[in-house]
Amino acid sequence: MSYYNHHVFFCVNQRAEGERQCCHNHGGSAMLDYAKQKVKALGLLDSGRVRVQKAGCFDRCEQGPLLVVYPEAVWYTFVDEEDIDEILTEHLQHDRIVERLRVADHA
Repeated sequence: MSYYNHHVFFCVNQRAEGERQCCHNHGGSAMLDYAKQKVKALGLLDSGRVRVQKAGCFDRCEQGPLLVVYPEAVWYTFVDEEDIDEILTEHLQHDRIVERLRVADHA
């Protein structure tokens, strides 16, 4: 059994100007910070329930910004704080995948 019930990784990769798009430039870092604060406010840090952290490039840049939730290996895209709220509430608290934000497992 994993120490965490859910482990959430946000791509925060930042590429040089003129290269492929990157999650950082589409809000990845800001939404990571927001998610960490929100998880704490929701009390999901207690007893190792949820860990939110940054990750490097997932190499799925055209589908970003991206985050992935383990152990389910569910990939999500997002636009704003409301999308992050929905993922945290539905997936992490109620174990329901947010289909409208889900990214296909295979590109």
